Amino acid sequence: MKTFDDATRSGSVFLDDGTELPFDTAAFDAGPLRLLRTGQRVNILLDAGRITYVTLSTFPLPC
Repeated sequence: MKTFDDATRSGSVFLDDGTELPFDTAAFDAGPLRLLRTGQRVNILLDAGRITYVTLSTFPLPC
C-alpha cells in the first residue's frame, strides 16, 4: 500500500514490478476492510488494468 485516504477511502498501491496503480472508493468498499495503513501488503483484483477489489494479503480474494 502506497497511500490511503480514510476520508475518501481511496488510495494507491505499488505492484511487485514497481508500477503504481490507484484505486477508488468502490474498489475499497468491495472488500471487507475498514481502513488501511501505508506499507501494508494487500491483494487486489484487476479488471482491464483497473483495481476493483482491495483486501489484506492474509484475506482470501473472492472467486
